[in-house]
Amino acid sequence: MKAIESLALVVLAFAVSVSAQDSFRELSNIDADVVELRRVDPATREAPLASIRERLEALDTSGYSREQKVDTLLVWAKWGALSFDQRVMKPWARDPLYFLYQVNRIPYISTPATADDLAELEAGLKDVPEILYRAQQSLTEPVAPLANLAIFHLEQFDGVGQRQPYRDQPPEGTIGWYLDLCGRLATSHPELVSDCEAAQSAVVGYRDWLSARVDQMPASAAIGTEHLNWYLRHVRLLPYDVDDVLLLGRRELHRFRFDYVIDRNKNEHLPALGLTRNADEHEYRTRRAEERIRAIVAEQNLMTIPDNTPESFETDTYWSPRASTYRHFWEELQFRNALNNHIHASIPGHRFDAFLRDRLDNPVRMTFQDTGRAEGWGTYLEEMLVQAGITDDNPRARELFYIALIKRGSRIYAETAMHSGEMSLEQANEYMIDYVPFMEENLGRYDLESYLRRPGSGSMYIIGKIQIERLVSERAHQLGDAFDLGAFHDAFLERGIIPISLIRWEMTGYDDEVRELWEDVVGRPF
Repeated sequence: MKAIESLALVVLAFAVSVSAQDSFRELSNIDADVVELRRVDPATREAPLASIRERLEALDTSGYSREQKVDTLLVWAKWGALSFDQRVMKPWARDPLYFLYQVNRIPYISTPATADDLAELEAGLKDVPEILYRAQQSLTEPVAPLANLAIFHLEQFDGVGQRQPYRDQPPEGTIGWYLDLCGRLATSHPELVSDCEAAQSAVVGYRDWLSARVDQMPASAAIGTEHLNWYLRHVRLLPYDVDDVLLLGRRELHRFRFDYVIDRNKNEHLPALGLTRNADEHEYRTRRAEERIRAIVAEQNLMTIPDNTPESFETDTYWSPRASTYRHFWEELQFRNALNNHIHASIPGHRFDAFLRDRLDNPVRMTFQDTGRAEGWGTYLEEMLVQAGITDDNPRARELFYIALIKRGSRIYAETAMHSGEMSLEQANEYMIDYVPFMEENLGRYDLESYLRRPGSGSMYIIGKIQIERLVSERAHQLGDAFDLGAFHDAFLERGIIPISLIRWEMTGYDDEVRELWEDVVGRPF
């Protein structure tokens, strides 16, 4: 009798395993469909989104492993992001920048162009009038803050850059870039001048169309706290609501300022950091900074740098001759010392992080880019490496690290206040300029534009950092003397750029956060 019961249990376990495999295979198919749906015109996504939700709800996840449940939440979050765009953000109806950013980079092409680039340029120029005509038909609910930003970018250089080719004297806005392109084409590819002039006329027409209507548009782009809470929960998979984020952000902002004040007082007898004077010096400083970063990572075994890692990474902040008279916030820091931004944006930050993600073999995670994880990691590295001693030989450089953290902390209230309707973009910018050393209007506008269009993204730098620091503490307590910081970082990074709440569950087994997220997002018992 016992043998029969044992055999029955084996058969049942096998059946559950096969069922789970079939179900997870369907999850992979759903994920591929969600990724493909990102490429579809948002105005036509409603029916496919409803169908995908039905398929997600029909999955039997009862036999899933921990890793498979994590992947399930990731697919739900991808679906949630598209659903949120469809229900709340509606960029094709509300956001004039949505269409501007489909055409603004076309003039950045180098001329004379190669045959392939020339064919792409010709097609792109011919598309511009149709795209901007469609914009005028589609923008049925435009909001003034986003329209004013579009007008600004059409008419003016923002002092920061939107991935334009470098110019000592950059053209003024997208309109200026199209005029510049038409002038270059007149000598290098005259057969495209008429297409360029038609595109340039369409761009000017778009500016004029927005300018004539902006005063009648709603004055706020706020989505409201209720929507922001849903987004943080269902898309960011964050275990905090808006009130939690504000409380944590306020605490960190003042802690960073405290550290900055103490450092500045301690270092007041030391000479100020000198600004870099030319491109060669800036490149030299950047390479020495990377050597210093790699050396301390190796000396303290802070993480594994694979053998096939690039020998060096680019910087986010390039030299400009205008630096002698005007510098935006990041240039003020980077041209005094190259460590902070290179740590965050290059190694071991974003570029190194992306290099590792490309080595993943999990398709669900390869196509996931969580801001809290990505920016939280970059921001965590800044203070972690300060604590590890990277500025011990240059104490004044440490002040710059805390200025950067003050800036990242200031974003939380600025972003949240814009989306609650408490502040306009201009007021949020004034708040950051008032609170942050070296902060100025152009970089503030550049940041806040992103946070208006991608809610929660400004807060995630500090909130992600807090989550990682908590995870380090929990894992060190869990493992005791067996805890190894370098091994922790390696295990953290190998899971992909996914929400930290999910990484925490995988690394520690603690399911308190994920259990609540699962029940809210998936809508069934954990």
